[in-house]
Amino acid sequence: MIGKKLPFVTFRTRVRDESVGGPNPYRWQDMTTDDYFQGKRVVLFSLPGAFTPTCSTYQLPDFEKLFGEFQAEGIDEIYCISVNDAFVMNAWGKSQHLVNVKLIPDGSGEFTRKMGMLVAKDNLGFGMRSWRYAAIINDGAVEQWFEEEGYSDNCDSDPYGVSSPQNILEKLKAKVAA
Repeated sequence: MIGKKLPFVTFRTRVRDESVGGPNPYRWQDMTTDDYFQGKRVVLFSLPGAFTPTCSTYQLPDFEKLFGEFQAEGIDEIYCISVNDAFVMNAWGKSQHLVNVKLIPDGSGEFTRKMGMLVAKDNLGFGMRSWRYAAIINDGAVEQWFEEEGYSDNCDSDPYGVSSPQNILEKLKAKVAA
């Protein structure tokens, strides 16, 4: 994965736009891989689903809390991608009171599939979702890769640790010190 260029994908997002008016002032906005990653050094992390226990209790909130430490290590943005639609991702972000982490909806799973990380989670009633992973992306290419062990369809467990913000931050700090 190291050195791999991210696949070009168009993400269907919903953005707040007061000119829309009404109780739901959002409009569709297409964003591409280039829009998110070109000319930036970012942490990208992917997880099985918005509102799920590990993702909502640990992974997303910890990335949010540690944002300043990531910036100190030369990270411009932190993105969370999930095979969920823009409506779900926006609602999740609102419920998590996000300020720093930006959410990317991969509703059809196209990006996740092209990254080789799409897995079946039918055993949990989810359908196709992302395996849990993270990466440091530098100008659209994978600089460092953090994939949880046991990649498989309908995995009985939900491994979490390798892609945790604490582990990634530790590796970033070690690389700077080296």
